[in-house]
Amino acid sequence: MIKAIIFGATGMVGEGVLHECLRHNYVESVLVIGRRLCEVKHPKLQEVIHTNFYDYSNIESRLTDYNACFFCLGVTSIGKNEDEYRWLTYDLTLAAAKTLSRLNPEMAFCYVSGTGTDSSEQGRSMWARVKGKTENDVMKLPFKAAYAFRPGYIKPTKGLKRTLVFAKWAAPLYPLLRAVFANYVCTLEEVGLSMIEVARNGYSKKVLECEDIRRVAQLAR
Repeated sequence: MIKAIIFGATGMVGEGVLHECLRHNYVESVLVIGRRLCEVKHPKLQEVIHTNFYDYSNIESRLTDYNACFFCLGVTSIGKNEDEYRWLTYDLTLAAAKTLSRLNPEMAFCYVSGTGTDSSEQGRSMWARVKGKTENDVMKLPFKAAYAFRPGYIKPTKGLKRTLVFAKWAAPLYPLLRAVFANYVCTLEEVGLSMIEVARNGYSKKVLECEDIRRVAQLAR
């Protein structure tokens, strides 16, 4: 059974992953770490309000005995220079990942990255280099396993509150997008289900593109 920690539950992706966790029989319990309450009530769910995402020393006792982390925090690179984006992406993610790998070495850590991420860390795109370094360095930590999920366009789950305007607008076009751009689209349900399945049974690849996300999600249904 999965006991999961979720970061980013007040964003679109994190809300969707939380939704799938709460309704899935493989998931025993969920701990959400956030700056504010996620406004969801469920017997499986506990929450910790935490404001400093670079230091977890005062809540470490709440972070033990978990075997999965679904890290769904992220910011846009628009309007940010590389140092700022690195601080809000790489440094923030590694602060959590280093803490959790020390406290829960049997944990599977699932990091939401994005299509186009640059694993070489040498490309021209700033955001892709930073995301690539984040993926690479998370995977070097002493987790049982660590995975990077690279969705492109994500079709939102109907009825959830945190859906981005663009995602909601494009949702009716999803069948066309799936037919034309199959490598770059998936549903929010598939993202959540694939994380649950990977945490439970692993996967042959450490980086999951949209095709992998859809394939693995089928195993968790």
